[in-house]
Amino acid sequence: MTETVSASSPVLERRPVFSWCLFDWANSPFPAIVLTFVFPAYFASAIAVDAAAATSQWAFMIGAAALVIAFASPILGSIADQGRRRKPWLAVFTAVLAVGSALLWFVRPDNADAVLLLVLVGVSVIAFEIGMVFYNALLPTLVPKSHVGRVSGWAWGLGYFGGLGGLVLVLFVFVQVETPPFGLDKEAAEHVRIAGPVVALWLCLFSLPLFLWTPDPRGRGLPAKAAVREGLVVLARTLRTLPQHGQLARFLLARMIFTDGVNTLFAFGGIYASGTFGMSVEEVIVFGLLLNATAGAGAFAFGWIDDWIGAKPTILIGLAALVVIGVPLLLIETKLWFWILGAALGIFFGPVQSASRSMMVRMTPAGMESEMFGLFALSGKATAFIGPWVVGVVALTYDSQRLALATVLPFLVIGGLLMLSVREPTSAEEFSS
Repeated sequence: MTETVSASSPVLERRPVFSWCLFDWANSPFPAIVLTFVFPAYFASAIAVDAAAATSQWAFMIGAAALVIAFASPILGSIADQGRRRKPWLAVFTAVLAVGSALLWFVRPDNADAVLLLVLVGVSVIAFEIGMVFYNALLPTLVPKSHVGRVSGWAWGLGYFGGLGGLVLVLFVFVQVETPPFGLDKEAAEHVRIAGPVVALWLCLFSLPLFLWTPDPRGRGLPAKAAVREGLVVLARTLRTLPQHGQLARFLLARMIFTDGVNTLFAFGGIYASGTFGMSVEEVIVFGLLLNATAGAGAFAFGWIDDWIGAKPTILIGLAALVVIGVPLLLIETKLWFWILGAALGIFFGPVQSASRSMMVRMTPAGMESEMFGLFALSGKATAFIGPWVVGVVALTYDSQRLALATVLPFLVIGGLLMLSVREPTSAEEFSS
């Protein structure tokens, strides 16, 4: 299938677009297994001193990683726009992510290994997020703007199902079986620790189609040193003139706030389930399966809605739903209601994230994709340490996971209110309107 939109528009070709979407499938077991469900639950139940300590230590690690990402991602994105290709950068950070995930095998169920786990996860998070700058920057070169919403939604939905597939593999092949394969020792938690290498192998295998078949348009072709110098100059100029681009600046500010809330809420799902509801690693993985299934379905469905009603209404619907469902989720006492509300909450994670990406694509001028998505990453990480650190401080001060996670809700509300003032563009020419 090929659809030509105009002489200046990208051509929608099936194999390159599918290969691009498949990368979301490839890297999504990392946030599902390492960042949200398996290793946070393992950390809280087998490594950390108690639930409050696990919550605070995890929070400070996530916040520190976010701080590094906030500084690095826009600089690297700008440099890539001045250089030759984006895929080599993506390959480097994908390799770091794979190695960091694989090394989690060496984290024993011992408090002495807490620092090792936190360092490995922190480095891997940085590689994952910076890699996404270059991955996202490929999207405007692949599809016409009329199809951005659905393709972004397809990729995000495929990513959630990739996380689902990784969780299914870990649960039914390693964690839940009476006798784990390969002689894995349950007493040493090897049936859980093997999830790290599984993430690494999954990533390496399913990322190959993108590197083989998704095109990578040339940048300006500057040599490395010149690209670094020019990239930094352009980034400084972009940041200096950003206030003149009213709509884009307002959107990035709103996203900076509500994404902090969304990411914090998602990052602490496994620790909250384990610490507050006493769920085992196996139960947390099953909950992760349910959450990823509903999140994937929501991302797929709202991808079409995004192209129909626009990215801004899609984002606002998602944020409103997260608040409405999130309040009772912090108040209920039973596992059953936690499962029900958690599944409902999952439906709206994907649409908020996917529609944010599609809106950014529509607001990005041609030739500035990596630079703009560097700023996009910056808006998602510039204050991303605040949410986790607030959660960590409240958890330490009041010894309450519920109260700690309640601090997420104001980020969603304030970000949503700021989105009301953003006018969604109909073309990239409205970038500076």
